[in-house]
Amino acid sequence: QVQLVESGGGWGQPGGSLRLSCAVSENIFQSNTMGWYRQVPGKARELVARITTGSLTSYINSVKGRFIISRDAAKTSVYLQMNGLKTEDTGTYYCNTVPWIIINSRPWWGQGTQVTVSS
Repeated sequence: QVQLVESGGGWGQPGGSLRLSCAVSENIFQSNTMGWYRQVPGKARELVARITTGSLTSYINSVKGRFIISRDAAKTSVYLQMNGLKTEDTGTYYCNTVPWIIINSRPWWGQGTQVTVSS
């Protein structure tokens, strides 16, 4: 069974913080690099941050130094701490494996969580 349930989005002010959470089914969580992806209307979904099973992390340049990805094995969950928010962080955020899950030859995504940054 595949479970990816994102939560924690909402509205944030520039310079503020938000924390996203993703509950992941154990079979997926234990053996995969996990990532947070961002979707903005009219643009391709992009991988913002990733974390390996050994907790090595990497980020795209635009969020480096502001976002922190983490994972909790006991809760089989992945988190994205978003600090120093900017308007360009606005989008729908999804967690998934890296690369993303494919089921029956099609990408599989959760419902995502919307982040809106504005003053």
